[in-house]
Amino acid sequence: MYGGNIFSGHTRRHRPAAPRVPADKGLVVEDAATGYCGAVVGMEKTYDGDFVRLEDGRRQTRLFAMREASFLIDGKAVTLVRPTAVKKAAPARSASGSTRVEGLRARTALPSRIWVEGIHDAALVERVWGHDLRVEGVVVEHLEGLDNLADRLAEFGPGPGRKVGVLADHLVEGSKESRMTQNLGPHVLVTGHPYIDVWEAVRPKAVGIEAWPKIPRGQDWKTGICRELGWGTPQDGWRRVYGAVSSFRDLEAPLIGAVERLVDFVTEPLAEG
Repeated sequence: MYGGNIFSGHTRRHRPAAPRVPADKGLVVEDAATGYCGAVVGMEKTYDGDFVRLEDGRRQTRLFAMREASFLIDGKAVTLVRPTAVKKAAPARSASGSTRVEGLRARTALPSRIWVEGIHDAALVERVWGHDLRVEGVVVEHLEGLDNLADRLAEFGPGPGRKVGVLADHLVEGSKESRMTQNLGPHVLVTGHPYIDVWEAVRPKAVGIEAWPKIPRGQDWKTGICRELGWGTPQDGWRRVYGAVSSFRDLEAPLIGAVERLVDFVTEPLAEG
């Protein structure tokens, strides 16, 4: 009746594995066992394994075990898996530590200004805060010495929306610099650091030394520094100092705080009356 081998010509067919689909929030699936249909709103892990929480059209939610081929998408069986965590890239930072603004367009300079004593001060401020200053439209100018401050202020005429922030070297109580920067009016802010020269506001470690040498009074400070450290001329020394600074981390805290206060001061919007 059955003649021959009843198993001949028959092979066992393997059910293809259900595709694995990340359970991203908002994905709409149907639980194959109950017919419950909803959007993925979250994941939970219990001692029984991973569960997905679905929310239906009535805003009610239920948990379902994430088992092999236990869900349907467009009527086809799928296996839900945990979505791969995407690591967000940290925002790019400028040398000052602020968030870098990409695709920056040139901006009209503000009427307000930041003044520094010399060209080296200006170069280090630009090195670290240059991006921030361009974002805000702030121009940095050097005074060629604090002795010129009074004349420059009289010429500039500070006022509302036209402020001047001044960065002074060796701004300590009782110094000539502190006496020259008092009572300049509400539209002028003077901040500074305690160091004799802005070079000294660079961390010694950044320039590869243990500490800045002490130079006796009456000697040119930069010349004495270069002599003590074997750096050649002050021009050679400046190249070392400037090349050692790449971010605010290479500067001492008093200089960082002084410049940050000046930037805030000159970019503070006018109060609406």
